[in-house]
Formats: sequence, structure tokens, C-alpha cells
Amino acid sequence: MKKIALLGILFLFTIQTNAQDYVDIVKFSLNNSTLENGTNSETNVKNLNFELYYPSVINDKLVLLTGLTAENTNLSFAPSSNNSNLTMARLNLGVKYQHSEKWSGTYVLLPKIASDFNNLGSNDYQFGGIAIIDYQAKENLKYKFGLYSSTENFGTTLTPIIGLWHRSQNKKLYINATLPIRMDINYALGSKFSVGSDLLTSIKSYNISASNSNLYIQEESIRFGLYASYGLMNNALLMRAKVGYDTTDYGLYNQNDTVGLQVLTLQVSGDKRNRLNTEFVAAPYIGGDIIYRFDLNKMK
Repeated sequence: MKKIALLGILFLFTIQTNAQDYVDIVKFSLNNSTLENGTNSETNVKNLNFELYYPSVINDKLVLLTGLTAENTNLSFAPSSNNSNLTMARLNLGVKYQHSEKWSGTYVLLPKIASDFNNLGSNDYQFGGIAIIDYQAKENLKYKFGLYSSTENFGTTLTPIIGLWHRSQNKKLYINATLPIRMDINYALGSKFSVGSDLLTSIKSYNISASNSNLYIQEESIRFGLYASYGLMNNALLMRAKVGYDTTDYGLYNQNDTVGLQVLTLQVSGDKRNRLNTEFVAAPYIGGDIIYRFDLNKMK
């Protein structure tokens, strides 16, 4: 697929992690793009994403991690009036454990429902997990290594993770990512205003059960954006305006048409499936984020 090369470049030449001196408790994102889908056909894509995280300190070594992620994607096909609503709801249940002075680990279970939410059945429920080990190299530098896996309608996806978190000495530059899944780089131009870029990728599937269709959609998404951010409430509340490039593709397949194991976007045994729709063409997007950020130093 066309995204293999781009994901490979991101994976080999960009690194980052989740380790940081703050945690984004709440994040709400809205993105809108118009993707071409076949000859003289356009699809308006509205993507809503909500994330809620809450860390609970058990002792000086153990932190309980709980959260919820919900995402809705509305596909409006032109010139027809057909719409598709794809919804994903996921629980994030895990722990962060301090193994030693330098090493710590984050282990999270990720059960989810991903479908059009018509006639829920076994194909709508999927299960994943992520394990990340991080190494404290310096006070302002951490490295991470890990693995993400999830059962999907097309098979099992496996994603190696390599990462880095860095904060400059003057605290103006932040690099924070978990690649190839996500990345955020920002630079403070003042006490409240900053500019930056972010990257969000996903490989997941949605069961389509409307009218007993017995189909699924495989989403392969790379969204790269540039943003301007303004902070309120001592920068606890961030408002971001974004513009970027959306390469998301939504492939439609029969439910029994699978690939087995997929590493990143590469099918280990090859992809012999019969795709039922045409490939989407990348396009610009506009969007925005609202983020509530908690300073972890207040927990010490």
C-alpha cells in the first residue's frame, strides 16, 4: 500500500515517547477534510476524537492508569446522499511501574468496540494492548521502546514502538511522541502562545452491520498538521487551530476476507483480498484541539 514507505521513514528517522512532566487529562479534536474517492467523486470526512485520562498514584513506584477514548468519523459521499458513521469506543486500563532509578514501564490493556453501531455482535468487539519501557537518560531526555498489538477484522496488527521525550534547557522546545503512532513538537514564542506540528496515525477496522451487510472498513490514517496554540488558566487549558495534510484511506472488504498478521501496514503473508471500493486520495484538512493539561509536579 502507498503508506508503507511513509510509515517506514517515520519509524526509522523520527523517535519520541509519552514520558513528560505533564499529562493531558482531556483532549477534544475536530478535523474536516474532503477526500477524492474514485472518478469525479468526493467524500467529506468529519472526524471527532475525545480522550480522557486519569492517573492515580498508588505508591512511589506504582501509578494506576485509567481512561476512555471515543472517536466518530462521518463519511459523506458526493454526489450521492449516502453517509457512513464509524464509531470507536475504547477503555484504557493499565499501570505505570518504576522498575529502578533509570527504568520504568507502562502496560495498558485496550478493549474496544469499533463499528457502525448497528446490530452489535462479536465482530464489533476487539482487544489490544501496549507495553512500553522507558529509560531516563538525562533530566530532560528519555528514550522508550515498546510494542502495540490489536485484534482487528482484517487480522492482527503489530506495531513496534520507539520513542524519545526531550525538553530544551530553556523549556521552550518540547518533543513528545510515540512513533509511529503519534508525535507532537512545539516551541513557545511567549508565556501563552506557541507554534508546533503534530502527527497522528492509526490502523484499525470497523465492523459494518447495517442491513446485515457483513462487511468491514479498514482505516489506515496519517494526519500531519501545523498548529498555533494559545494557553489559558496558566496554560492548563490549550486552544489550538490546525491545518494539515490527511492521507486517510477507508478500504471496504467482506468480513471473511482477511490477511492474518499485519506489521505496520505490511501484510506478512501478502494481501490477496478483494477490495470493494476505490482508494481515497490524500487532501488538506483543517481542525482544532482543546486540551486540559495537568502538571505532574503538583503530584509530588
